[in-house]
Amino acid sequence: MPHINDKIDFTIEVFVVYENKVLLRKHDKYGIWLSVGGHIELDEDPNQAALREVKEEVGLEVQLYHNNQYSLDKQENYQELIPPQFMNRHRINNAHEHVTLVYFARANTNKLILSEKEKSEGCRWFTKEELDDPQYQLKPDIKMYSQSALEKLVDN
Repeated sequence: MPHINDKIDFTIEVFVVYENKVLLRKHDKYGIWLSVGGHIELDEDPNQAALREVKEEVGLEVQLYHNNQYSLDKQENYQELIPPQFMNRHRINNAHEHVTLVYFARANTNKLILSEKEKSEGCRWFTKEELDDPQYQLKPDIKMYSQSALEKLVDN
């Protein structure tokens, strides 16, 4: 999706965990390993964007992780949202930035259905040990988010 605003957009990243692995995809434009994610569209909240992006990019139905003690039930004209695990702000280019809400999610399968529309050099399920492998050259934030997702969602 194109940028909604000239200077700053809100985006989501989802670190999907299945069993003892986390899913990363090689970004077509930047050639680096990132999570599944994208822009929050004008007609959706961040939770909807997270579920939509995962479904569009890799064909998975996921459950967003939350450790809230309160109910997430909908009420008339009101709904609690699952909060992100992390948030960051980063520059895309000299004129544009993203504020990113980082979610963790569980998948019920590791079988991906990659979108024809979404370009990627590949998707891969990483173990905790593989996150440290220098051949993948993971950015520090991606590595930290991936490790944190595994710590929270494996065997929990």
